Amino acid sequence: MGEAAVYHCITRTVNGEMLFKDREKEVLRKMLWEVADFSGVEILTYCIMSNHFHVLVYVPDKQAISDTELMRRYKVLYPKPTQYQLSSTQVMTAQLRKGGAEADEIRRKLLARMGDVSEFMKAVKQRFSVWFNRTHRRFGTLWAERFKSVLVEGSGNALQTMAGYIDLNPVRAGIVGDPKDYRFCGYAEAVAGQSKARAGFGFMWGNPISRKNNPRVAVNEILAAYRMLLFGKGAGPETLKGKRIDRAAALQVLEKEQGSLPKTVLLRCKVRYFTDGAVLGSAEFVRGFTSKWQLEHSRKHPPKTHPMQGADWGDLTVIQSPRRKVFS
Repeated sequence: MGEAAVYHCITRTVNGEMLFKDREKEVLRKMLWEVADFSGVEILTYCIMSNHFHVLVYVPDKQAISDTELMRRYKVLYPKPTQYQLSSTQVMTAQLRKGGAEADEIRRKLLARMGDVSEFMKAVKQRFSVWFNRTHRRFGTLWAERFKSVLVEGSGNALQTMAGYIDLNPVRAGIVGDPKDYRFCGYAEAVAGQSKARAGFGFMWGNPISRKNNPRVAVNEILAAYRMLLFGKGAGPETLKGKRIDRAAALQVLEKEQGSLPKTVLLRCKVRYFTDGAVLGSAEFVRGFTSKWQLEHSRKHPPKTHPMQGADWGDLTVIQSPRRKVFS
């Protein structure tokens, strides 16, 4: 059985083209939730922009899945099935009931697509590409490259701060002043009462995710705590010592003065620790993955852990310090 893990995944359009308007974002939003349901992963939060999207996903321990649940998940991918898809589903259901080698092969193929972050991202990108190209009479590759991912410690400061960075994307882009007003992010969905989005925020504050639980219970308090993380206490999100500070002023403090900023201010800059840090969490958590990272990257020596700079990040550490400018 696989081990539970949380990943921040990011993928961009080819050449960074601004291809997604509201209609495209809405279709992609629905596909994220559908494919997550099929895959058995839990979306904690996400943000869809005009040329890329972020998603923070919890991949639970792999568990045995009944044939009934397998087919329920399969049908999630086809909410309005064609006659061929409907027939295929009926044939698969009958074969599973019959048992034998054909049933085992169906289970094997379906299970191989579940409980895995790479398969989840692959399915989202492929399904959306097919829809986008067909809708816009377009051919060729839609996505620039394989998605990037950061392994995130699955509780506390690391998880909550990563979520805040993701939800603040439209604020950094100057689209809105408050992420609750940007409907294509997890925070806005949670504020609007969407049950799965609210369950994701509950998880980040220690609630187990369960379809049997009422995600509204105590989530309003959790969202209030999250809002404190985004905006701070008693000041606007872009203030320092009572004075308004914009992105240019923030970078002046960081780069030329070698200073530090409140976390609520720095989260409104691009911080490459959150996209390029490889593994993000407490020093103890990150050190636990140095040997695995060394092996996967064929490095002679184990990597060092790097405490995050520029703000009071608490205990946050990464396994890989970005080579490019960390803040922009």
